[in-house]
Amino acid sequence: MSTQTPMNTRNLNKETYEKKVKAQLDKLNAQIDELKAKAQQAKADTEIEYHSQIEELSAQRDAAYQKFEELQKAGEDAWIEIQTGFENAWNNLQSSFENAAKKFK
Repeated sequence: MSTQTPMNTRNLNKETYEKKVKAQLDKLNAQIDELKAKAQQAKADTEIEYHSQIEELSAQRDAAYQKFEELQKAGEDAWIEIQTGFENAWNNLQSSFENAAKKFK
């Protein structure tokens, strides 16, 4: 078993020891700052992805509303065709929402 101090500084004078400890603390601070920066970047990336998903969902929602309005205005003869378009738009919106919800759980 070694009798040396963790930093192999047993025989250093006080000033040299303090410099070595200060250098190690500075290095640790720099590493902590790097982790903070990475955490902030991850937060920014996640926020950008949230906004992107929300924009996509909003566009699909708007398309579904448009199909719904067409459905409401359609005569009896055309509504079945419009109904198919609405159901497709609705299914796309629902699928996108479920995928986005899973991604951000």
